[in-house]
Amino acid sequence: MTAPTATAAPAALDFAVTRNLAARGRGEREEILANPGFGNYFTDHMVDICWSAKGGWHRPRVSPYGPIQLEPSAAVLHYAQEVFEGLKAYRHEDGSIWTFRPEANAARMQRSAHRLALPQLPVEYFLESLRQLIAVDGDWVPDAAETSLYLRPFMFAKEAFLGVRPANKVAYYVIASPAGAYFTGGVSPVSIWLSDHYSRAGKGGTGAAKTGGNYASSLLPQSEAYEHGCAQVLFLDATEGKYLEELGGMNVVLVYKDGTLVTPQSDSILEGITLNSVLQLARDRGHKVEERRVTIDEWRVGYESGDITEVFACGTAAMITPIGELKAEGFTIGDITAPAGELTMSLRDELTDIQYGRRADRHGWMTRLDA
Repeated sequence: MTAPTATAAPAALDFAVTRNLAARGRGEREEILANPGFGNYFTDHMVDICWSAKGGWHRPRVSPYGPIQLEPSAAVLHYAQEVFEGLKAYRHEDGSIWTFRPEANAARMQRSAHRLALPQLPVEYFLESLRQLIAVDGDWVPDAAETSLYLRPFMFAKEAFLGVRPANKVAYYVIASPAGAYFTGGVSPVSIWLSDHYSRAGKGGTGAAKTGGNYASSLLPQSEAYEHGCAQVLFLDATEGKYLEELGGMNVVLVYKDGTLVTPQSDSILEGITLNSVLQLARDRGHKVEERRVTIDEWRVGYESGDITEVFACGTAAMITPIGELKAEGFTIGDITAPAGELTMSLRDELTDIQYGRRADRHGWMTRLDA
């Protein structure tokens, strides 16, 4: 069996909606939204769509959030055939609910699915699944500053069998979790740990796919980062061990004194939607942007000479995070006591202003979900 592909013009889906009779009341919901953290609480409903080799995409539903029943022989439990996405819903000042570049998330999920031999969910179905969940759980989108509703679409092989082949039955779900401000005390530079013993992904592997196995392999080096007082771990390439790849869950960008932004390029790096957006905003301002291979020595020498003036990480959860220092066995690059870079914070402000509707959306990145 070859990996299934998306149809050119998919038929419209008619979602069956079953309301959660045990949905939390307004008081309990507001208490959660006052201090949700990240990934600690979940809304009252979820979306799921089934896929089979014979029937294609079918049985779209909105149902109460709850356990998923799987047989012990479900393929995902044995062969890790699964992919996921992450994006946010933002409440604008007028109460409307929007999300940021969902078509890009849908397209990335298709690429991830292809790499994992899963069916490619049509973009239209992806977008509609978000709208359907917001239609019943829109009250879960918070309105406090820097807060949002994190949306987690995911897909996995549910066919019950033991055998190394693509599954013939797959499930797609969307769940949602209210997210508080990522930096409760304000945005400040973080320390990063350089992993020189472990690699996130190798050439020809699944590094460019958003699949759980990539994150599972990062957990041990991430624990090492915590032990060294660092917030994230930075990986080098698996072949030569000298080229920057990405953090455990974010992309990295170097800023040079002439205003050039440089980000690592590799076939084993997950394409970052936030990264691409930040680089576009920089280009709009006239900055030169380079996507190329970058060695750890280039960072070290550039910092020591003053050619590299800022470094930041970017991703869906924290958006843009200034990096104060990189720690490694035997050396440190940067100064954690230095303030966050001016360009870093300016780009962060511009991006978040667009997402929350405070600044014009020149590129048409925002999509309304509640209309």
